[in-house]
Amino acid sequence: MSVAKFTLQQEIQALYSNHHGWLYAWLRKKLSCSYRAADLTQDIFVRLLCREEPILIQEPRAFLTTVAKRLLANHWRREQFERIYLEALAQAPQGLAPSPEERAILLETLLEIDRVLEGLPPLVKRTFLHAQLDGMSQAEIATELSISITTVKRYLLRACTQCYFGLALS
Repeated sequence: MSVAKFTLQQEIQALYSNHHGWLYAWLRKKLSCSYRAADLTQDIFVRLLCREEPILIQEPRAFLTTVAKRLLANHWRREQFERIYLEALAQAPQGLAPSPEERAILLETLLEIDRVLEGLPPLVKRTFLHAQLDGMSQAEIATELSISITTVKRYLLRACTQCYFGLALS
């Protein structure tokens, strides 16, 4: 084990020892659920352990709050996706409903697409999703979104580039 990795582990161990209880209480208050708070608290420290570079924290609680807020945003986005997905499944004919395994794979795929497209403007995302998920032509997308076909092409190129580089970094 390198000296840098050992130092990072010691730093995170001290952070865990000194601030785990505070972070757990903070998350429990935000989530109103002790189980989710415990899971997210552990997720935060696991993510920190996976880092390669030192953290060099001046204000530990401010740092942990920032990390926790990001994780909470991801958590709430995932819950929203699950709710929307389950509502869509409920409206599908009974014989076409996917198995629980297929549902889990589909949900993970949707979350991965959302993660890769994160940071793109909403109109660029909608253009991409209309093309990829709805199978709409560029002309149909242009009409639906009240934009030009040239803009549709530009948006699709931007979204595809984001997907390519987003998946390459995963």
